[in-house]
Amino acid sequence: MDWTSLYLKTANLNVFILGTGEVATRRANKFLDHGANVKLAGNKLSNELESKGAILCSTNDVNKLVNWSDLVVIASGDRELSDYVCGIAKGKLINRADFPQEGDVIVPTSFNIGGIEFSIFTGGKSPLMARQLRKKIQSIITEEDILEIELQDYARSKLKNVVENQKERRKCLYEILADEEINILIENGKVNEAKDYIDELIRGLF
Repeated sequence: MDWTSLYLKTANLNVFILGTGEVATRRANKFLDHGANVKLAGNKLSNELESKGAILCSTNDVNKLVNWSDLVVIASGDRELSDYVCGIAKGKLINRADFPQEGDVIVPTSFNIGGIEFSIFTGGKSPLMARQLRKKIQSIITEEDILEIELQDYARSKLKNVVENQKERRKCLYEILADEEINILIENGKVNEAKDYIDELIRGLF
């Protein structure tokens, strides 16, 4: 597989989407929800996209839109226009919803649980199975898992102030992860008490 999973910072990213259909709308919502500036070329925008700040443009303006953009998303049923836009967008990041392998950015199926984002990419083999796997993963993630992540983040930030060695910090984080008292507090939703307990553990290291 010649794809590598990365997360792209999209705050204030200029995204041009060719198309205004279902796929284009889904892409636009994703980028708008993550702080991007989005312009679409097509027929009509949904009220939701307009309310989020998306701008509708004419397909006659594709050259200007490509020049303006940092990322070009091809989500149009017009193959000739799609190929034209892809051709003039050389040097830009390109996502092709119609032929993903011809672009250089994939937008995988993703979902959010408690501020934690999960993405699934099957290499284009089966978008349907990506959605099925999403359902399975969502069914096994618990509230306790999310709280554990919050506490690990808390412990990690505390340890950075007192433990310089990264390997030692990792060892401490594993010990916190396995601590039975913390697990009991998490099961009972006592996050603040768990943080106090972590503070005591860290103080006990020195």
